[in-house]
Amino acid sequence: MLLPEVGESGQLKLKNAKVLVIGAGGLGCPILQYLATSGVGTIGIVDFDKVELHNLHRQILYIENHIETPKATTAKTVLEVLNPNIEIRAFEEKLTIENAESILSAFDIILDGCDNFTTRYLVNDACIKLGKPLVYGSILKFEGQMAVFNHNGSKNLRDLFPEPPNPEDVPSCSVNGVLGSLPGIIGTMMAHETLKLIMDLPTLKNELVLFNTLDWNYIKLKF
Repeated sequence: MLLPEVGESGQLKLKNAKVLVIGAGGLGCPILQYLATSGVGTIGIVDFDKVELHNLHRQILYIENHIETPKATTAKTVLEVLNPNIEIRAFEEKLTIENAESILSAFDIILDGCDNFTTRYLVNDACIKLGKPLVYGSILKFEGQMAVFNHNGSKNLRDLFPEPPNPEDVPSCSVNGVLGSLPGIIGTMMAHETLKLIMDLPTLKNELVLFNTLDWNYIKLKF
């Protein structure tokens, strides 16, 4: 609240905000931690997966005792310890065409921390239909991307990439790997952008941030 751009009014905006995070994995973990400790009043978590041993180097909400437990409800339990004064809603289910709109409609801002293009486009299209801003992020190896879609008349994912690529043409972290700290960097950037959205501070508009952490090459593309 010491920041003049934030103040008490900004903190109240955070308290009244309702934010939904799709995916409680590599990106979702740092996003959720910073949203919770920053005082975002209501946080939703959508994830149907369970914690596995190979997740632990980058999914920092979890420890070995959490292996084989549901990510959504486990993340909820951890976050409630970090900040017991906010509401956490866990959706231990897969996001589908049938349930996407009903889940997303209860929240103000949606964050895409998922790991597949089917869900990304499903979330994007639901946000367009419901008029919800979408904070997008993706990671691979040493590189990450971030954008804000569908906010105050800005463009959406399909304006940048009209159709999802063929799954067999897309590299994935499970096959190609990712340095464990990279999701923390990109996830924190996504949380930072979300906090600015909530407090009506300047945010990305029709811009895609490309961040290569191997040589610290940062590019911002307009689209």
